Amino acid sequence: MASPNQPKRKERPCDACRKRKSRCVIEEESTICVLCKFHGQECTFVQNPQSRKRKPTQDPDDSETAKRRHSSSSARSKISPGAQMRVIRTTNGTGVEEYDDLEGPSLLKKTLGLQNKHHSQYVGATRGLEPALLGQLSTTGRSEVQLTEGTLRRVSSTEAFLLLPDPGTQGYSDELDDLDAIEAIIRPHGKLLVDLYFRIVFPSFPILHKEVYLEKYSRSYREFSPPLLAAVYLLALQYWTYNDQLSRFIKPDVLELEKLARKALGDTIHRPKLSTVQAGLLLLQHTDTDSAELTAQLISVAYGLGLHLDASNWNIPDWEKGLRKRLGWGLYMQDKWSSLGSGRPSLINSANWALQPVTNADFPENASHEDEQEGSSEVEKGRILFSHMIALSQILADLLDTVFTVKTTRDIADAGPNGLSIVLEKVKPVQLRLKEWFSSLPECLSMEATKVMKLNSVGYLRLAYVATEITLHRRILLTLSSATDPQLYRICRSVAHERFIFAIDFVQSLKPQHLSSFWYFASPQNFALIGVFGTLLLSTASTLEEADFYRTKLREYRWILKINSENGARYMKPAMALLDANTGLLTAKAESSSPQPLPANPADQLQQFENGSVQSSGHPEHFQFSNSHLSPTEFASPSQYSFDTQYYPSQHSTSTSPATFTSSNIDPQPQEFGYGMGGNTGLWSY
Repeated sequence: MASPNQPKRKERPCDACRKRKSRCVIEEESTICVLCKFHGQECTFVQNPQSRKRKPTQDPDDSETAKRRHSSSSARSKISPGAQMRVIRTTNGTGVEEYDDLEGPSLLKKTLGLQNKHHSQYVGATRGLEPALLGQLSTTGRSEVQLTEGTLRRVSSTEAFLLLPDPGTQGYSDELDDLDAIEAIIRPHGKLLVDLYFRIVFPSFPILHKEVYLEKYSRSYREFSPPLLAAVYLLALQYWTYNDQLSRFIKPDVLELEKLARKALGDTIHRPKLSTVQAGLLLLQHTDTDSAELTAQLISVAYGLGLHLDASNWNIPDWEKGLRKRLGWGLYMQDKWSSLGSGRPSLINSANWALQPVTNADFPENASHEDEQEGSSEVEKGRILFSHMIALSQILADLLDTVFTVKTTRDIADAGPNGLSIVLEKVKPVQLRLKEWFSSLPECLSMEATKVMKLNSVGYLRLAYVATEITLHRRILLTLSSATDPQLYRICRSVAHERFIFAIDFVQSLKPQHLSSFWYFASPQNFALIGVFGTLLLSTASTLEEADFYRTKLREYRWILKINSENGARYMKPAMALLDANTGLLTAKAESSSPQPLPANPADQLQQFENGSVQSSGHPEHFQFSNSHLSPTEFASPSQYSFDTQYYPSQHSTSTSPATFTSSNIDPQPQEFGYGMGGNTGLWSY
């Protein structure tokens, strides 16, 4: 309650605001000031003003530092009363506006990318400002310079950022309302959901800093960027039943939460911070809606935040250096796998990417942080998995840049019969790197290395490797023609066949611990690529026997996808849909040359192929695979669905050897990840 002897606003600040040295603002028709209302405390005017004390003589540098620290707070005190409410609660019930002003220890002091009411913009080499004019940055020198439009913060002698105030940017006045609305949807389960996220999702996709997140959450959910708070909740909700307490309640409204997250993300992009990129990447693990567009936005934001730069020697906290590296590589992975799935050029260029490889020091968590609770992910394995996924993404990037650019595609087409030579020469280094990557995988990342009552996300890494291999061989298959040397033709198809069988066997080997774990956003499209590759092999089969083999394997693969998706792994459904779409293309081609009507059901179409109702002419080009653009099937991200069923029937069918359809056009001898010409170590001998 307000004091009965409350004076007019112009006379003096309340006791709490005087103690905080904050501006005391009383809104119209209110009896208490804004800050006291926010903290839920009594707004009194009973204490006498403190006597002014003579300031001791202060070192000029220290004086300047103090002025800079409080100048931003002074500037913010001139903003509207509503915007001032975004403060950081302290243990004694007061509040500050920036982390540097917190009393006691805090990881967030001196942060660059996660300030409370400021966002940063990297000052690029061609911008109007030139930080180098200030000379070398010493440990005792000034790191901040006040400018008209903001504050220039130097992180090295040559690199600097503009710190700009959040108030006044689009949607800033809605932030607290958005946070309250998000929390209202999941209340009172917020703490349990945060714990669930760090138990299951975080170990395999560590783009947050756990200790920083929990420090903020311990004070108030209102310290977060709204889309990041919502994104963490959304991913945790997919594992609702993995917490005994939560499983007793009705799951909160996921659709409404996602709607709020997307709205808030659209606002925070106008005041970007590291949390903006974190929120975007986590949302992309939840759903693929507008994924290509959102990825493009996040990349633009990341360049503005300096995430493409090596921050090893910057004047920022050590934990933020590691976070920036992990987050930057997380975005790099998003760009490359999004490019593969959408067929669009990637947006991150290696010439403008200066991040160093991640090291153990970049991951604060280790084996000592393992959560022994049932259904948790392994922290140490997650770190190793994430590091190898980064390396694989770099190989994929080289593959896309090598044989899938517009220029290279045109050059291959213009070369005619020599196009295959161009492709094989270009993919040879990539193939060697893939082989080296696979052989260097530690034992803990094998499919068999599973622990009792632990989830295991190694499946998404292995699947990504399969997709990269398939993408490489798909490019080779599409370059084969009737003019190709017969022996080279047989070798290329034999190796492609082995990759297809390897992929099918991999999917069959997935265990419940794999299927129920966190799956990377690209997993649905990568499962789909296996079906696309099999359909391509079917469409270019040389004999009826070979065609029958691929029809059978495709039916088996569709069955695996179907039963797993119906038992909880619903991220496999998009792969099944795309397999049906490609089968439909073959059906349409066959129908144009056959008067016999074909069934509309995709599964029946594959059955009819199996029964021989639609036959190959025996010529390798009977089914001419079309390179025209398909209408994109909407890929659902793995974490978009809940994993309600914890048991998946084992699907280990007998693997069929390449020799089961031996013909003159198929080389029954296994190939070792490469192409050999009669045993000679020539151009394509790996």
